Amino acid sequence: MPTNHQWTEEVAILSAIIDKTPLDKTTKWGSDVYTYNGKNVVSCGGFKNFFTLWFYNGVFLEDPYKVLISASEGQTKSLRQWRFTSKEEIDEKKILAYIHEAIETEKKGLKIKPAKFIAVPPPSLLSDALKNDKAFQKAFELLTPGKQKEYILYLNEAKQEATKVKRLEKITPLIFQGMGLNDKYK
Repeated sequence: MPTNHQWTEEVAILSAIIDKTPLDKTTKWGSDVYTYNGKNVVSCGGFKNFFTLWFYNGVFLEDPYKVLISASEGQTKSLRQWRFTSKEEIDEKKILAYIHEAIETEKKGLKIKPAKFIAVPPPSLLSDALKNDKAFQKAFELLTPGKQKEYILYLNEAKQEATKVKRLEKITPLIFQGMGLNDKYK
């Protein structure tokens, strides 16, 4: 569970509030996750500068108190956080209203549709490596389009050419093994 020991009491209060709902408590990714019919609804935890509730489909909540934020603007699609910096900010009535709305969201089956897959052209460094090594090209072509895209984006994120070269050296054995960039985390 993401937690910072300075927030132990506060996270316990949030957990006690969530326990008053019809949600089932389970553990996923090392955190307590509260679910409805097996669907993730809400979780809570402490971090360095705040403690938080996060709603897995928070994008659909009305947010009458304007407390929900996207944790990573441009990256996070549906998850929304409600951050707190003191125990005094905890308002059980408001929190329960948000949780009950989140449960209704799950009952309605509201979900963000995944973005349509768009192929990304490989950077010249990868293109050259594929052209110069037919076995490498074959191994890359055997990967799913999603795994190919992971590798291309990983290389494109590097700003310096030296970093791109190091990354290509790192991913080459993974590609030959038919693995995706993040397979070891799945």
